[in-house]
Amino acid sequence: MKFTGTDTYVATADLKVAVNAAITLERPLLVKGEPGTGKTVLAHEIAGALGRPLIQWHIKSTVKAQQGLYEYDAVSRLRDSQLGDARVQDIGNYIIRGKLWEAFTAPDRPVLLIDEIDKADIEFPNDLLLELDRMEFYVYETRETVKALARPIVVITSNNEKELPDAFLRRCFFHYIRFPDRETMQSIVDVHFPGIHKELVREALNVFYDVRETPGLKKKPSTSELLDWLKLLLAEDLPVEVLRQRDPGKLIPPLHGALLKNEQDVHLFERLAFIARRERGN
Repeated sequence: MKFTGTDTYVATADLKVAVNAAITLERPLLVKGEPGTGKTVLAHEIAGALGRPLIQWHIKSTVKAQQGLYEYDAVSRLRDSQLGDARVQDIGNYIIRGKLWEAFTAPDRPVLLIDEIDKADIEFPNDLLLELDRMEFYVYETRETVKALARPIVVITSNNEKELPDAFLRRCFFHYIRFPDRETMQSIVDVHFPGIHKELVREALNVFYDVRETPGLKKKPSTSELLDWLKLLLAEDLPVEVLRQRDPGKLIPPLHGALLKNEQDVHLFERLAFIARRERGN
């Protein structure tokens, strides 16, 4: 079972090595990187490439680790008991299975995505240590142990919003997705826009990387935002000359709303353009 990338996802050599190492070691693959670098999509592509079902657990700040195992719906059982429902005799009717339970009991070895684990409480990763290590957990209400039929391929993503515990990190295979260099980005664009005019891409990448390297930028545009911007450029049928013109008085790129996502960065480019115009006037 080897992951070699897909026709729709450009995986670098070191990323493919990391995925296959995690599969071989049967360890969770912890993937970090800038937002928009394809961390979440990676799990989808692994599942598609290996022909495995994908189970997704998207983490929010309010999510508890126990919810990934199961939840006991005591309120529904109390209500049914008041109504005289015979279902209350079997407590198993009120056990709600979580994503880990679903992954452990899947008939085919699945890919389990635990997305943005750093959004949860700091204790969340520690609360899953035993379950991810042993691939089993105990259900106290029904006195049963749920064991994985086959260890799922676990992909865990993090945007590095908070540090993860050392004990959790020891159980993972780690990979940091670096922001794509120009050559890799060209390959990504080719996958999403086959047949696109090469000169347009070249000039668009010049503008894109210039924007990312602008000092003081609060949020650098990501790969997904570049693809959105290219889609708009094609839809508007803008001539390449618009991108090629490097007028310092017009530093802000056309259709910049696809690249700049907050007012501070827009104001930064407006100030830089104003300063350039004033210097040119002198």
